[in-house]
Amino acid sequence: MSAKILVVDDNPINLKLVSDVLEFEGHDILKAVDAEAAQIVLAATLPDLILMDIALPGMDGLTLTRKLKADERTRHVRIVALTAFAMKGDDQKALGAGCDGYITKPIDTRKFPAQVATYLEDRPIHSDEQKI
Repeated sequence: MSAKILVVDDNPINLKLVSDVLEFEGHDILKAVDAEAAQIVLAATLPDLILMDIALPGMDGLTLTRKLKADERTRHVRIVALTAFAMKGDDQKALGAGCDGYITKPIDTRKFPAQVATYLEDRPIHSDEQKI
């Protein structure tokens, strides 16, 4: 099952690793290094899933998540926090901001594709995909 996934991460090594692992699985990967770049990507296309780093320069990932979940056009897109914040309660902060899931870094490259796949199951059809 191939999906369009937006990876938002300001760390070039993490961005490349996550992208490479998911591209190997056959997914179409879009990349953004901060919230502003993510918003530009999202203005042009809607992904099936967003993997969102929390600690971004400028607008942080939780603020962007709240903004996307409040917008009629993007509220249905699943957002998974992909973060090094692994302290007790950090997952609840992410879920409280509207994230649909939480994956901690560093990722386990063997388990990561299956973790991502669970968030892609039963994904809704986007209005721009309903072409006759």
